[in-house]
Amino acid sequence: MDKLVTSTVGKSTNILWHDCPIGQPERQKLLNQKGCVVWITGLSGSGKSTLACALSRELYSRGHLTYILDGDNLRHGLNGDLSFEAKDRAENIRRVGEVAKLFADAGLICIASLISPYRSDRSGCRNLLHNSSFIEVFLNVPLEVCEARDPKGLYKLARAGKIKGFTGIDDPYEPPSDCEIVIHCKAGDCATPKSMADKVVTYLEANGFLQE
Repeated sequence: MDKLVTSTVGKSTNILWHDCPIGQPERQKLLNQKGCVVWITGLSGSGKSTLACALSRELYSRGHLTYILDGDNLRHGLNGDLSFEAKDRAENIRRVGEVAKLFADAGLICIASLISPYRSDRSGCRNLLHNSSFIEVFLNVPLEVCEARDPKGLYKLARAGKIKGFTGIDDPYEPPSDCEIVIHCKAGDCATPKSMADKVVTYLEANGFLQE
């Protein structure tokens, strides 16, 4: 019997990857869809969670299995030990990227909804998957529109100096330079959640994700 060869990954030593005869192709055939990650990025208040829920609802109505990874929801559990400082933000995105990769491997359409302000962090998540199965959706909503909405009152707190390092106020947001989908919105001219979701669904259909 050949000796098993273990490896070291990061701080983990003597580990071994175990393959299973049931893999992503078999799971995708069972679900009649292709696993992928729809990564929704944009400023706070741009409508990321709203789009994620509308997209999940639309795909569900068509018989497709999705799962939403929402930034705030994840900080209630998996990422509850992380702050909003740059180092922790990077770790936050790294963890979500790894979880999203697992969902895509399971054959699900994983919808990740996070500000994810830094290009390098988003690129790191893209690199975890086959490039075509990472679909970046940029909600291109001006700061003044997001601030006028301010659904959680965070912009008001940031302007008052009560929140430090708030994206768009005293911390940068780096817009995507090569994303698959851009959804524009300006004051008085914003698409409905359903129409935004339909734009993403159209992309998924055109690229074969909604069939095995």
